[in-house]
Amino acid sequence: MEPVQRVIHNINWITIIIFSSILCIVIAKNLFYNRFLNFMILPFNNKYIFMYNKKDKLINWFNIFFTLFQLLNFSLFIYYASNILSNSNSDLYFLVFSIILGFLVLFLFGKILLQLGSGFIFNNNKIISEFIFKKLSYLNFSSIIMLAANIVLTYVFKDSKIVVFVSIFLVVVVNIIGWITIIKNYQKIISGYFFYFILYLCALEIAPFVIIANYLKDQGI
Repeated sequence: MEPVQRVIHNINWITIIIFSSILCIVIAKNLFYNRFLNFMILPFNNKYIFMYNKKDKLINWFNIFFTLFQLLNFSLFIYYASNILSNSNSDLYFLVFSIILGFLVLFLFGKILLQLGSGFIFNNNKIISEFIFKKLSYLNFSSIIMLAANIVLTYVFKDSKIVVFVSIFLVVVVNIIGWITIIKNYQKIISGYFFYFILYLCALEIAPFVIIANYLKDQGI
């Protein structure tokens, strides 16, 4: 039997990232157990939204822990996906992950600030805050899918395009459910300000992803 050479990447830093993200949800679960249980059934039941939409809203420790969890896992998944879909054989560099994480932090909080700013301009801060809370809740939930994908891509099926595409599909489905719920809840307001709603979608929801998609296309990803 001839020996087969195996190339093992240094994944110590990835293990730390995954462990740190899991620690975030463990802390959130222990500190806010009932809220965590309601959150875990979010795509199938709106109880979480109705219970916590009016109080604490964006600034609370549960949201902070889960937003950190979201940023870590989405950053790591984007790093894996960009390597896998571009057929890159490069080693796993923490610096690249850090750049992606920094970009996502700026993107997420910049977008939230723009949305809050639009709420201030049009004198509808309350509605915009509720809107952001609901969107962020579904985005935070979809990061659980990213955690599962990151674990599989790190320790089980490395370089699996199927895992990448299935994970993206599930994340899109969860957030579509969120958007449908939001539109149903605000359909009277949206119908009254339909032009501004379309303007909001184009400027703050669709345009950033079009820019990112064009960038990835130019990079050959």
